[in-house]
Amino acid sequence: MKKIISIVLFLFAMPLLLTAQERVLIPMDASQTNHLKAYGIIFNHIEDGETGMWLLNYRGGSFLAPNNNEIVRKSRIRDVRVEVISEAEAERIIREVEQPDVNMAAVNLEKAPTIAVYSPPQAQPWDDAVTLALDYAEVSYDIIYDREVLNGELENYDWLHLHHEDFTGQFGKFWASYRNQPWYIEEVRKMEELAAELNFDKVSDLKLAVAQEIQSYVGNGGFLFAMCSGTNTLDIALAAADVDIVPEQFDGDPVDRNANEKLDFSNTFAFENFTVNTDPYIYQHGNIDIEVNLNQISESLDYFTLFDFSAKWDPVPTMLTQNHVSSIKGFYGQTTAFKKDKIKSHVVILGESPGRDQVKYLHGNYGAGTFTFYAGHDPEDYKHRVNDPPTDLSLHTNSPGYRLILNNILFPAAQEQKLET
Repeated sequence: MKKIISIVLFLFAMPLLLTAQERVLIPMDASQTNHLKAYGIIFNHIEDGETGMWLLNYRGGSFLAPNNNEIVRKSRIRDVRVEVISEAEAERIIREVEQPDVNMAAVNLEKAPTIAVYSPPQAQPWDDAVTLALDYAEVSYDIIYDREVLNGELENYDWLHLHHEDFTGQFGKFWASYRNQPWYIEEVRKMEELAAELNFDKVSDLKLAVAQEIQSYVGNGGFLFAMCSGTNTLDIALAAADVDIVPEQFDGDPVDRNANEKLDFSNTFAFENFTVNTDPYIYQHGNIDIEVNLNQISESLDYFTLFDFSAKWDPVPTMLTQNHVSSIKGFYGQTTAFKKDKIKSHVVILGESPGRDQVKYLHGNYGAGTFTFYAGHDPEDYKHRVNDPPTDLSLHTNSPGYRLILNNILFPAAQEQKLET
């Protein structure tokens, strides 16, 4: 009788044993049906206390996780392709990836980062590609702005994204084209009221204080990601910390005539040897970003190429460039691309337009933290303009350009020793 009961119990337990011995592979090559949702699947899996693995350069940077926490059901609901494989097959893949003669590596994903998006309260969700990506991938985040930053709330977050902000206090340099538009007038009014409320004489003073808090956050180990004008205006503000570069039309007093001679590039993250533009009628903040001529190249020929890195020796840039393609279509923004000769020598170039000395994507270390800058506004909206409709990511589920954004929310979850580059 005892023998019969033991057999019955064993048979009853078999499905549980089989499930425990299975793993889920989320392929990220061209076979994946929804790359963007796949990031959300693995991110939330880790956030729920589960474990995972990022297989760098294996089938487009695939993910491997235990078959638990309903990961298969959640994936299928979101049209994310998964492959349920045996433990033996998973171990075979890991051995293949870890072979010393292949440019692949297996990185453990252990703890999902807490995410903050720096964005003004009046911003629309579709104004920023990162919030679009996070919302579509179903990754949770908090929105913070100047008040929260100055109150020290950055210490509550591992990863920070900068909305396409103007940290120089020039309201995006939209004055020449939009100074009589109601939305612009209202934006200026709100920013001036906020500066006064926080005891700053000028918006530029407020923005500098915020930029310096962000710099301290990164120096203390934070992960910073910025796009469009949030990249170069941050460095311009830091370089001009003791110099008035803001035209009278914006702050009521004249600029320093010797401003460009007084810039301190030792204060910046990524850029050096640049000049600022103090003409209020010119849209560009300085000469970090390329001069944009919308007719200079056909959209079909405009692309940038990701560099290859050693997965085993340079895991961070490898993580940041995981994709199912190596060439990605270009896209414009207030800051469309960075001039190569303005980038500091220690900064790693992740992607550039071949033959044009235009850098689209870069990464570097600052103190105990890192920064990643991605030029352009929206990877699936080539010539994004003010008041353009939002991008529907359900029509771009396999966007290589958006994949670069989502790579950035995952790499802080990798093992700490893997991040020592």
